[in-house]
Amino acid sequence: MDPSMLGLAQRTPMSKVEIWIECQHLVNKDTLSKSDPCAIMYVNRAGNWDEIGRTENVKNCLDPKFAKSFVVDYFFEEVQKVKVAVYDVDNTTPSLSDDDFLGQIECTLGQLVAGNPYKKPLTKKDGKLYEKSIIIIRTQEIKTGGEVANFTIRAKKLENKDFLGKSDPYLEISRHLPDGSVQVVHRTEVIKNNLNPTWRTFVLPIQSLCGGDKSAQIKFDVYDWDNDGSHDLIGGFTTSLTQLLEGAGKEQSFPCINPKKQSKKSYTNSGMVFLDSFKISKEASFLEYIYGGMQINFTVGIDFTASNGDPEGSSSLHYINPYQPNEYMMAIQSVGTVCQDYDTDKMFPALGFGARIPPKMEVSHEFAINFNISNPFCAGVDGILQAYQNCIRQIKLYGPTNVAPIIYHVARFAAEAQKQEAAKGAASYFVLLLLTDGVITDMDNTRQAIVHASSLPMSIIIVGVGLADFADMRILDGDDGVLRAPNGTPVQRDIVQFVPFRDFKSASAQELARHVLAEIPQQVTHYFKMKGILPNKLPTNP
Repeated sequence: MDPSMLGLAQRTPMSKVEIWIECQHLVNKDTLSKSDPCAIMYVNRAGNWDEIGRTENVKNCLDPKFAKSFVVDYFFEEVQKVKVAVYDVDNTTPSLSDDDFLGQIECTLGQLVAGNPYKKPLTKKDGKLYEKSIIIIRTQEIKTGGEVANFTIRAKKLENKDFLGKSDPYLEISRHLPDGSVQVVHRTEVIKNNLNPTWRTFVLPIQSLCGGDKSAQIKFDVYDWDNDGSHDLIGGFTTSLTQLLEGAGKEQSFPCINPKKQSKKSYTNSGMVFLDSFKISKEASFLEYIYGGMQINFTVGIDFTASNGDPEGSSSLHYINPYQPNEYMMAIQSVGTVCQDYDTDKMFPALGFGARIPPKMEVSHEFAINFNISNPFCAGVDGILQAYQNCIRQIKLYGPTNVAPIIYHVARFAAEAQKQEAAKGAASYFVLLLLTDGVITDMDNTRQAIVHASSLPMSIIIVGVGLADFADMRILDGDDGVLRAPNGTPVQRDIVQFVPFRDFKSASAQELARHVLAEIPQQVTHYFKMKGILPNKLPTNP
């Protein structure tokens, strides 16, 4: 899909959140009694504040606990702006023009769930804070069962679709929708040159897999991957979770049937698919980890190699235009703005590589862009951008493009957090945003670093800046096969997402964040499940 169309596509929220509101010490606007407050909730859609509902009126009360709640869709990968305004409502008309304003707050849904309960002073219309009036907002995830299906699948004696080698098979799982159409819900990795593949174990929510109806038909198809996108169907089969559950605990096998070949008398199948293990289990959600106090630790790694061009020239990728941010700045802004809601202190390490740095002007592939390696933290996304602009004026772009040192840098902190998991539980997860303008020079070391990081509470987002050929970068993403270290060790889980920034130039900055961050919640839950770590506490009713 064209990235510019992403915002127009129907997206499924990762969850729904229920919101309750309470106020304390509201201003009294009534002469002979107390204010009769009502809270109104708005969400920002395309720059407009849309009202999504109003609480009941609480009569004669300056400390209301509203009973009516609101339910909103929750997307981790985007900044969802919300506003709550409180009025003293003395009539039944829907217009607020004749009602007294008692204060409001503007924040994001991410701040509400990460700071649950969220407690802030109310703001006056002129932007000043009320001295005593505060609002308390509590949230809770609305879970739809929380059941997930765990699959380990292999195939044997698949039909060979390639002339000069063997098929490169991957598995595609689809659900049947009420309107008769079919929706793909999962694709495995590609196993290159293998007619007897074993795919990585994967986990799918029951809701996504069959809409919660375990008797619904689910389609499994095996394809031969081709570089030009013309993937050939090897064959498939249809079953249901009910049928799979009947055979749970033992190996199940299914003939891989290609419908176009069924008319041939000699045809039996195009191979066999084996379900080595299958079970349905309860799984903690991403929001349960957030409610349990887990923090997202965001780090930026910036490419300062000479291939970016002289920062003094307007054609440079690092050129600081006073009227328009460059691609590095836009990527930091779009991704960092989402992640910062999930970090309490909002102090983010920002690192650089591939430059000669002061005072000795020696080449470094792991330096703090504020030039304080013992304290590389910047205050919020704005602090990162300020440090970046200051840094670019003091360094000399050089090379080569070695990114492994920064991956290992973040991995050291993730490893330290991992050691503390036994005592503190699910407390920290690390997201590294790597920005680079070209092909990675230390590819073997980078592959080794990613394999190492895949066992840690860590994810890596790589954004390719500029017009370079990023074909080799997709190897790191793992979508076309299992990433392995030079010694053959595979990643324990998929933790890398790569996108070229140019694919999003015609889209909004928000679309870039949506694209690269959409997989983070699943990577978080996958890691903690792999380690057998539950959330520190589960959400309870307010």
